[in-house]
Amino acid sequence: MNGNDMPEVGFDDGEFDGDLLEEELRQAAAVLDPVPVELRQLALEAYALHDLDARIAELTFDSLVDALPVRGVPDSPRMLTFRAGELTVDVEVTGEGLIGQVLPPQSARIEVLGGPQTARPVTVDTLGRFTSEQSPAGPFALRLRTGGEVIVTEWLRA
Repeated sequence: MNGNDMPEVGFDDGEFDGDLLEEELRQAAAVLDPVPVELRQLALEAYALHDLDARIAELTFDSLVDALPVRGVPDSPRMLTFRAGELTVDVEVTGEGLIGQVLPPQSARIEVLGGPQTARPVTVDTLGRFTSEQSPAGPFALRLRTGGEVIVTEWLRA
């Protein structure tokens, strides 16, 4: 007995089934707070698009964060700059699509990755310029294939 004259209740590891508890908690969460079907599908597709060997191009400039607003221009395009080593990708996001350039200019294959859609290929010209006539409607990233290297930009919301 303890100081309060109450019998001590011990915890017996032999009676505890962690696997059973985990399963019961999973079932309760599935019933009480289910993951939306769209979110589950988006997560599966994002994982499928994951390139283990890809280098990540870091966002170094975002006009929403780094630029001063221009008075009188309410719908100015969003300007983004990504960098991976010596490679830079400048992108302008507008309501009409994407315009960008890979620097230094080189041949590349670019895909616009986004949400539940499949990757959309974009043509790059000899000066490294590219355009996409479809503006991203949600989270998006760019996948660049230059020679034997794969580079993926950070994911951003359009």
